Amino acid sequence: MPTSYQAPMRQDREAPGSKSQSVNLSEKNATVASILEGKGGDVFSIKPAETLGRAVEALRDHRIGALIVTDDAGALAGILSERDIVRKLADTPGQTLPQQVGDVMTSEVQTCTPDESLVSVLKRMTAGRFRHMPVVAEDKLVGMVTIGDVINHRLVQLEHEALQMKQLIVG
Repeated sequence: MPTSYQAPMRQDREAPGSKSQSVNLSEKNATVASILEGKGGDVFSIKPAETLGRAVEALRDHRIGALIVTDDAGALAGILSERDIVRKLADTPGQTLPQQVGDVMTSEVQTCTPDESLVSVLKRMTAGRFRHMPVVAEDKLVGMVTIGDVINHRLVQLEHEALQMKQLIVG
């Protein structure tokens, strides 16, 4: 046996892989929590017995597109979006604002957790045709993400990746 021979080792069997020089969207970085870190966990809510008039004022005052509807214990009861209100306006013109939030809200609400991937959230929002998703951790509301939040987060990541690529190319 030649003196330079070395028996095969375990790592010799592993297929060589290529490594991207750009920063890829990793599951660790691309979670709902990464959005909430920058955005905060403010949750604007309303009770089911409130009027749509009050809800419209809250949407205007907070400059948001949806309100979480909570029961007296603070638990998630539904969500009321601008789209819900517009539908009701079309059904009951001139009689909409005095109606109760509980009669108009969407009661079957899809939620996500802080550790859920943004890709998963974006797919669910797109498939369900909704733009707001409450974030729940241990049965407690901890925030709200919008489709705009998810897209903006990804755009910022892409800009960062493009800058890194440019620096690699230019030197």
